[in-house]
Amino acid sequence: MRVLLRQLVWPLVFILLATALYAGARRRRDFVDFLVYRTAAERAVRAEALYRAEDGHYQYKYWPAFALAMAPVVPLGAEAARGVWYALLCCLLVVFIRRSIRELPDRRLPERTLAWITALLLAKSIVQELVNGQTNLLLGVLLIAALVAVRKGRTALAGALVGVGMFVKPYAIVMLPWLALVAGLPAVATFAGVVAALLVLPAAVYGWHGNLDLLAAWYRTVTDTTAPNLLLRENISLAALWAKWISPGRPASALAALSAVALIGLWALLFSKRRSVHEPGYLEVAFLLLLVPLLSPQGWDYVLLLGAPAFVCLVDRFREMAVGWRAATAAGFVLTSLTIFDVLGRTLYVRATEWSMVTVGAVLLTAGLVHLRWRALA
Repeated sequence: MRVLLRQLVWPLVFILLATALYAGARRRRDFVDFLVYRTAAERAVRAEALYRAEDGHYQYKYWPAFALAMAPVVPLGAEAARGVWYALLCCLLVVFIRRSIRELPDRRLPERTLAWITALLLAKSIVQELVNGQTNLLLGVLLIAALVAVRKGRTALAGALVGVGMFVKPYAIVMLPWLALVAGLPAVATFAGVVAALLVLPAAVYGWHGNLDLLAAWYRTVTDTTAPNLLLRENISLAALWAKWISPGRPASALAALSAVALIGLWALLFSKRRSVHEPGYLEVAFLLLLVPLLSPQGWDYVLLLGAPAFVCLVDRFREMAVGWRAATAAGFVLTSLTIFDVLGRTLYVRATEWSMVTVGAVLLTAGLVHLRWRALA
């Protein structure tokens, strides 16, 4: 009986916290991103235009097929749909954190310890993900599942999972180099087939030319809204960092591109040492997921949630890192996790976001991952 009670304590704590957060969210942000998806779904089932400038900051920016995929929430009604979506996100959160921990090779720390430390470090991103009704958790689960599929030799399935991920968030494309190098042609071919099929799918509702018009409108929406969003406090992309440091323009864009190339080069360096460990895939995928908010010009701070595998790995191996690297990694944790208004106060928070300190912290964490591979720790 005591064992059963101990097993029930933490799920009950999680449910209570999730319920309290839901109640608070209904009074504040009210699932604004989820409402974007639901509005797009309503338009999609009526074959209406998805991408509208009059929607302002909350324009739909995902591919047309995702709007159709969200169609089942339309009949539920707005209130019921919020509750169902929130419950789904809570389940996905548990799955994503648990899989991120259980797939880590040669784990040193207990699962529960890693779960709580990771949750605390990512608390800001988790809360934002849940109260906004975002989809990063869904993408994270798909991409971790792709890693598992590759480990099991199911390369075609891995390609399909990454392909589906593209329609949840287009920046799932970051996984394609790893997929091509590790899983080979079958995975890439399946990925391409899934992407092609889902690109064509909306033609069943909009017609062929209507679907092409939608894809063109998606491209215009994404490109037209990128520049105005670079200076927003929540944007932690490399493009935003340079725009904030030296003001938007060609020099900032060039430096952002060079920085992106440098980080991709770090990943290539990490990949080149994969023979030094017996299960290299986890760290390689963790690095790529951590890159997502840095490479995407509209990389919001809560997208750091995708970096959960990187946080898990760094926490688990922290005591084995060299002293200097431990200091750099700890600084990365502080900058990414504690740059919060309620912690810093208005003045420090504004300064920290103006100087893109979260971005700096994320870059420090990428360097820590390279150090782990260099010392054959992961």
